[in-house]
Amino acid sequence: MKPIIAITVESHRDEANARSGGKIELNWNYAQMVAEAGGLPLVVPPVADMAEVAALVDGWLIPGGADLDSVIWNEPLHPKAEVQDGTRYNAEKRLFDVLDPKVPVLGICYGCQVLNVLRGGSLEQHLPDSVGNDSHSGGTMQEYSVEEDSLLARSAGVTCIEGASYHHQAVGRVGEGLRIVAQAEDGTIEGIEATDRPWLVGVQWHPERTPNDPATRRLFERFVAVAEAYRVTK
Repeated sequence: MKPIIAITVESHRDEANARSGGKIELNWNYAQMVAEAGGLPLVVPPVADMAEVAALVDGWLIPGGADLDSVIWNEPLHPKAEVQDGTRYNAEKRLFDVLDPKVPVLGICYGCQVLNVLRGGSLEQHLPDSVGNDSHSGGTMQEYSVEEDSLLARSAGVTCIEGASYHHQAVGRVGEGLRIVAQAEDGTIEGIEATDRPWLVGVQWHPERTPNDPATRRLFERFVAVAEAYRVTK
């Protein structure tokens, strides 16, 4: 059996909508990259029993999304923030709290940010305020330096990686048990990983949007391979 990769999804709860009650949403390319890397993508909505999910899955992909509410790290909300429905973060926190620490986790964009916040870190709420421009948004292709001794470098096979950037927020204060492993030229944090877990990596760019890039494919393939190795030990 292929390793099962949980993918948590963007949620839009609308209790006033009697027809739908709201929506869940996932871009196709996240699931496609997992499938092409040899995994079995499993979409996990916020209403799922996260203890059951944790017992079932072999890996967890946290995809992109809207902005986290800064109340989580005790800061006033920036006026440029586009805050997500809190049902998603609350569900991801529940999953993180019950997940075996040996399960590999890959966070992308929002997913990178949520990993940092779950470990007690904070976010830069609007990068143009600190870097003086909006070069990190709109799909800009950027180069990032990657620490040679990092899981990210060993997984992607490079110490300089190019990625599509679609964010106006980024990791601020780094959370407990995490370290910075990739940065943009202007110092923006573009990659983090755990120092206290076997394989937990967050990248701020969108590797799923450069599917033909060899480093991107190696990253997803390594993530799924680690999930497979975990599966056979359960």
